[in-house]
Amino acid sequence: MKQLAIAFLLFAAPAEARVLKVCADPNNLPFSNEQEEGFENKIVRIVADELHADIQYVWHAQRRGNVRQTLNAGECDVIPGVASSLDMLATTRPYYRSTYVTVVRDGPLDGLSTFDDPRLSKLKIGVQLIGDDGSNTPPAHALTSRGLVANVRGYTIYGDYESMTPQSPIVDAVAHGDLDIAYVWGPTAGYFAKREPVKLSLAPVPVADGPMLPMVFDISMGVRRDDVALRRELDTALAKRVFDIRAVLTSYGVPLLDTP
Repeated sequence: MKQLAIAFLLFAAPAEARVLKVCADPNNLPFSNEQEEGFENKIVRIVADELHADIQYVWHAQRRGNVRQTLNAGECDVIPGVASSLDMLATTRPYYRSTYVTVVRDGPLDGLSTFDDPRLSKLKIGVQLIGDDGSNTPPAHALTSRGLVANVRGYTIYGDYESMTPQSPIVDAVAHGDLDIAYVWGPTAGYFAKREPVKLSLAPVPVADGPMLPMVFDISMGVRRDDVALRRELDTALAKRVFDIRAVLTSYGVPLLDTP
């Protein structure tokens, strides 16, 4: 009888919930924030639901060194929204592919998307820069190689971290007329353009500016290289919920190219 009672208690005890530890930026809309309002937050929720897991966030600014300081230090299990080609970790199947785009006010510059348009020499141009040292994004390299430097203004992707939308200033500048055109990573441009008081037009740039300067990137989730089991689970979940994920991306204005 005592054995039966013990067996009943063991059977009735709730299983401990699985926890998926996720490293994400607490202030980086449209990607993520501490209020879980970014599209990466929504996609992580979809994947966690598929894995029957609870989410535990480890908040850390997504700047240089964050992979070493978080994922590879064992602080979390997965980082969403990393380039599929990143070699510091293992990456899942891509769950979206996007591109750099031009952002202009609705009007005569609509459709200007190349780096060779002669009008560029007379325009105020904005580009995104990466890092405190001002490293260049692919469009910035493309413009520099054409001698279009004097009329270019750089906007760091980290922006003013005191702001709730640190990546918005480059799109704001186009809306306010401080820039004629900006070359912006598609998800950032698509999200903030929809929130401006004036109509802005977006156009994808060419897929590459020569063989060494791609403008289109696949995006994955990253795990530690030795975490093969989790990567496989994430791959399965991403494939199974591909339409739900695409719906989230579309709702945030992410320019999507052919689905990987």
